[in-house]
Amino acid sequence: MSSDRFPLVDISLSRQLERAEGHASRRFVESRARHQPQVGACWIEAGGAYAMFDGVGSPITQTFGLGVFEPVTDATLDVLESFFMSRGSGVFHEVSPVAELSTLSMLADRSYRPCEVTSILFQPLPSDSILALPAPNITARLSRPDEVQLWTEVTRAGWSEFRELDEFAASLAAIAGDTEDSYRFLALDGDTPIATGSLSVHGSVAILAGACTVPEARGRGAQRKLLEVRLAFAASLGCTLATMGALPGSRSQRNAERSGFRIAYTRIKWARTKS
Repeated sequence: MSSDRFPLVDISLSRQLERAEGHASRRFVESRARHQPQVGACWIEAGGAYAMFDGVGSPITQTFGLGVFEPVTDATLDVLESFFMSRGSGVFHEVSPVAELSTLSMLADRSYRPCEVTSILFQPLPSDSILALPAPNITARLSRPDEVQLWTEVTRAGWSEFRELDEFAASLAAIAGDTEDSYRFLALDGDTPIATGSLSVHGSVAILAGACTVPEARGRGAQRKLLEVRLAFAASLGCTLATMGALPGSRSQRNAERSGFRIAYTRIKWARTKS
C-alpha cells in the first residue's frame, strides 16, 4: 500500500478515531440499557468527551475523546467525575497524546495516574496489503443472527485467561446481538469455530474490536483471516478508514501491522486514585 494514502496523524485524525470508538461504546451501552436495565447503563457528553457507564468494573466504563474536541476545564472534570462516582464507579479517561497538553497536567493535579496503554492503529480502505495465509483450512465470515450464543461462547473461551472479564463476556449474547452499527464475525478451522471479532461503523470509519482466539487454536492464523474479512466488509459498506487498538508489542499489534495497519499513537488510560 502506498504511504501517501495514509492521512497525517493530527488532531483531525484523532477526532475521527476517538469519536468512532466512543460511538461504538455508546451503542453498546444503549443495548445494555435495553437488555439489563438493572445495571443503570447510560452515557453523557461533556466537554466533547463521551463518558460511558456500563456497570462497575466494565472495560467500557470510561471516557473517550477527553481534550481532543475541546480544552479540558475543571468544570468538565467535575461533571465527568460526578457521573462516575455517583454510580459507585472509579473514574477512567483514555487520552489521546494529540489532546491539549494541559489535559495531562490537569489530570495529574487531580490525583490521576496512568494505568494502561494502548496502541491505536489505522489504515485507509480499501486495503490490498494483507499477506496470504498459509493455513487454507482457516476461514472467517459474518456470523448469523442465530449464532449470537455461539459467538458469545467462543468469545468467552478466547478471553478465559482474563478472569476479570468473564462476567462481562458472559453477558454479551443479548447485548452484542442488539448493538446498533455493529457486526460480529467468526473464524473457523474447518467446521470448528475458534475465534471471534467485531466491527463497528461510525460514518466512514470502521473500528475493529473484540478479537480473541480460544487458547488451543492460537497461532493458526485465525486473527489474520478475521482482519482480512472484516476490512473487506467495512470497505463494502463504504468505509474509507479502519482503526483498532492493541496492547503495545502484542501479537494483535503485529498481526495488524502485517495487515497494513500503522500505529497512529499510543493512548494512555488514566485512573483517579482518590475520591
